[in-house]
Amino acid sequence: MSTQPRRAAALALAAVPLLVLTACAGGGAGSGATAGEDEELTLTALDYYTDEPSHSNMENRLQACAAEVNATVEHQSVPSNQYNAKVLQQISSRSLPDILMVNNPDLPQFAETGALRPLTELDIDTSAYYESVLNVGKFDDELYGLAPNVNSLVLFYNTAILEEAGIEPPTTWDELRAAAEALTTPDRYGFVYSGQAGTEGTWTFIPFLWSNGGSQLELDAPEAVEALDFYTKLALDGFVSTSVVNWTQADAKDQFAAGNAAMMINGPWQIPSLNDTEGLEWSSVPIPVPEAGMDVVAPLGGELWTVPVTDPERERRAAHVVECLNSPATQLETALTNNTVPSNKEVAQELIAEMPDMESIVETVSTAYPLTGDSGTKWPIVNEAISVAIQSVITGQADPQTAMETAQTAVSE
Repeated sequence: MSTQPRRAAALALAAVPLLVLTACAGGGAGSGATAGEDEELTLTALDYYTDEPSHSNMENRLQACAAEVNATVEHQSVPSNQYNAKVLQQISSRSLPDILMVNNPDLPQFAETGALRPLTELDIDTSAYYESVLNVGKFDDELYGLAPNVNSLVLFYNTAILEEAGIEPPTTWDELRAAAEALTTPDRYGFVYSGQAGTEGTWTFIPFLWSNGGSQLELDAPEAVEALDFYTKLALDGFVSTSVVNWTQADAKDQFAAGNAAMMINGPWQIPSLNDTEGLEWSSVPIPVPEAGMDVVAPLGGELWTVPVTDPERERRAAHVVECLNSPATQLETALTNNTVPSNKEVAQELIAEMPDMESIVETVSTAYPLTGDSGTKWPIVNEAISVAIQSVITGQADPQTAMETAQTAVSE
């Protein structure tokens, strides 16, 4: 999940008084442009797909979907580091587009303003979706956004190294620690993950927190402290480089691809690079859980399509476009192109048939949870607090108990 560049914008949004936003919400680009059911209509859409071919691909999809309801789309893409500020300004000026893409951790802040229309009011069929994926688009138990495709995190491993050592891919924490220790040599670490300050480091730790029964809002609870202790001790004991405090997910991938680590936590967006690495043999399994038989609870990543509040006819056609963007054919095409998981359960199984390397990702998505599912609008604070806790333990500035008590103090303020 490439959420790091978006953190600054998310924090900027969090700093704006929500009462102001709430007071200003309720308008949209379509205000004052009410159309009849048979009248051709120009809708507006905003996303952060500025790179090619992503921008052109989305432009084509938007136009094709809009044509089904006698509409065209004025499509604008804004760089991701400017995106939240742009949306915020549009909420304040009641000029949101008819179709708005939202990075899923940002949904609570936007939905709370009242500027988005609940999709349950727009007759969109969501019966084929994973429940875990629908939860990504919810705020206060109301569905505001649909993600055509999602992603998450799994454990990648070097099949040649594990086979040579006679080690099976780990499924529990005990097995992960034992494998990391056994696979560590003077020239190689057994395991690697991103511990960089910010969202990438936090998001990589969240599966350990949640799978152990912890909560983002109860960081000093025994389950959370135990998770941090297990996670950071792998580094303190020398099975993971302590340099991970400076490593992004891409850095972790580079170490793994170069043979400097036998296992890593990462996402499916690294698959093309791994496949392009000459001589690398890899596979993946769901992230190990505390005890055998437990479900891994990893965070879901991905963008949501939402319908801002405008007028009934514009919202009706925008809802059709959102539903069309989430069609099975589009989901499968996107999954095959971008190494993501379709939100439709049947389409996800089609993906596995065509791309067996995605099986562990699909399995993980079925029990995953929205990244901000238990922190909501407090996510920016939680993100910072957990990030500081991870870094302070690995750098020897605090023990897990003290680090999590400090984190909880920040979250509780």
